[in-house]
Amino acid sequence: MKKQAYNPYLPSWEYIPDGEPYVFDGRVYVYGSHDYYNGHVFCLGDYVCWSAAIDDLGDWRYEGVIYPKTADPLNREGKMCLYAPDVTVGPDGRYYLYYVLDHVSVVSVAVCDTPAGEYQFYGYVSYPDGVRLGERAGDEPQFDPAVLTEGEITYLYTGFCGPGDKTRTGAMVTVLDRDMLTVREAPRILAPGCEYSEGTGYEGHAFFEAPSIRKRGDTYYFIYSSQVMHELCYAVSSSPTEGFEYKGVIVSNCDLHIDSYKPADLPAAYGANNHGSIVQVGEKWFIFYHRHTNGTWYSRQGCAEEICFDGKGDIAQVEMTSCGLNGKALEGKGEYPAYLACNLFTQEPSVYVGGDRFPKIMQDGRDGDELDGYIANMTDSATAGFKYFDCRNVKHFSITVRGYADGVFEIRRKWDGEELARIQVEYSNVWETYTVDLCMPDGIQPVYITYRGGGNASLKSFTFS
Repeated sequence: MKKQAYNPYLPSWEYIPDGEPYVFDGRVYVYGSHDYYNGHVFCLGDYVCWSAAIDDLGDWRYEGVIYPKTADPLNREGKMCLYAPDVTVGPDGRYYLYYVLDHVSVVSVAVCDTPAGEYQFYGYVSYPDGVRLGERAGDEPQFDPAVLTEGEITYLYTGFCGPGDKTRTGAMVTVLDRDMLTVREAPRILAPGCEYSEGTGYEGHAFFEAPSIRKRGDTYYFIYSSQVMHELCYAVSSSPTEGFEYKGVIVSNCDLHIDSYKPADLPAAYGANNHGSIVQVGEKWFIFYHRHTNGTWYSRQGCAEEICFDGKGDIAQVEMTSCGLNGKALEGKGEYPAYLACNLFTQEPSVYVGGDRFPKIMQDGRDGDELDGYIANMTDSATAGFKYFDCRNVKHFSITVRGYADGVFEIRRKWDGEELARIQVEYSNVWETYTVDLCMPDGIQPVYITYRGGGNASLKSFTFS
């Protein structure tokens, strides 16, 4: 890497969830929906794209708006949101963008000659008689399209299955013809929703939303968000249209099930819905997913972690980190922004986002203002965790804090470990930096920062020296 890569991998003022990563011509392109900072609902923005060279995943380039919400004939007034999209290369070598607008149940398609040029509306996925997919009697509504093209045909994966709704059966796969629009084979159920999961092997991890599809060797990997929402699960098959067997969880955005540094049933961040996929970059594979900020469901940011396949092609669940795409621990020297926290919690455990009850990553200004994020609402017992750093000869530790808080920040190498140092802070409405002596053992390790005391503090950054 020419530059260190972090989580989130995009600037802290950018909110691109539902990431679908692809490698085209030596660059990784990420397609997703577009939240606003402090947004009131999901996916308020136009589609934008970011990309990075495969050998420099710490340096992302903004490709601009690739598709405005008003480009769809059903949405000329822009009243509907662009939900999670996906992209595939068609038989003609062009790039096809599949998406669903909120409030409708059909799949729209746009096309472009390049990965990140401005896409032009192309049409709606339809049956040969012209009826749009999702509008024929008996069709289930379309949602969260994912696409995979092989030869002359494209496989389209869709679905949404909320608990208690027996009208939604599960994830669907529809086979499309060479024109990328016409239904060649009608939808069939690929993986069950929670109302139909008994006896299938998917119990407790049934399909909810966010289908994604990838192929590794001769095996198809179906990635999706399960009924608990915070986890991305996967199922595998030797066929793109049938026989998918549930295999496990790849990542949870509250780190549930992970027992490497905490009890498996203890959440270490504030989770909610999740959406993403896997991609090979060089010799490595990564899972892209998103986290929640601002104490709401509606300001989500893209993150990524390296994954490994065992000899059978299975993927073990990975823990969330601050180093993500970096491929190794971050350097244990210099200043790091607090928004890199991969763990955030208090003494009151919560799997899901909890509003103002808990600490939250946020920013000043309005959406689009290029201002670094920070952690706000750090009240007594609030803990931020950062993983991992390769520390060498660290003698001092600094934090930059503001807020009406009168207490101390405790520094640890484990969330429940021995205190290495404590830093007294005072009331201040501007950012103040405090430094203490700290004998940090050499080696790769996390850093946990816990606030104890009265009031409410915000944490901007910390520094090794």
